[in-house]
Amino acid sequence: MKKYFILLFVLILFLILSAFSYAYAINENLSDNVFRLHVISNSDSKEDQDLKYKVRDSLIEYMESLTSNINTKEEVIKIANAHLEDFTNIAKRVIKDNGFNYDVKVEIGNFSFPTKQYGDISLPSGFYDALKVQIGEAKGQNWWCVMFPPLCFVDVTSGIVPEESKETLENNLNEEEYTLISNDDSSNIVNFKFKIVEFFENLGIKLANN
Repeated sequence: MKKYFILLFVLILFLILSAFSYAYAINENLSDNVFRLHVISNSDSKEDQDLKYKVRDSLIEYMESLTSNINTKEEVIKIANAHLEDFTNIAKRVIKDNGFNYDVKVEIGNFSFPTKQYGDISLPSGFYDALKVQIGEAKGQNWWCVMFPPLCFVDVTSGIVPEESKETLENNLNEEEYTLISNDDSSNIVNFKFKIVEFFENLGIKLANN
């Protein structure tokens, strides 16, 4: 009987390690191919929320003008770093033009993100490189999107992602990874795999925050 318990323990341990390795590999490659935007408002007041969206729109428009012909995440980050001061000045100008005197902090780094759906593309929680914008005290609601491939203008109510954005993702991910994040295949197996990635990444985020 003891031998069976040992075998069961080894089997469970193997399954856990395999699931962890799978989740890590998936998130690692997704993170390597995605550059995101994270904007945090000063507060949850209507005025601060409206201001957040105006800052967001101005930054996305500027980023689009810089990266419209760029095809890799590395190039996008390089350009964003080179224009970091411009992003800061644009945010400050929008804030001032709308009658506020909030300070703003703009930085590029690797940050934790919750699971988010963009049209018919779902990205699991995990750590992603991003342009992070904190307005004023940054105690309000977060706003998240993907700057590369460009998903920031996706109408989530329509559930449609531009084909060129899908192609960029598909070209940079393997078949398993792309199937996992797209809603083209909603089978139980794919959903289960997505939940595995989500579980281990959420666990990693909690451990990192403690």
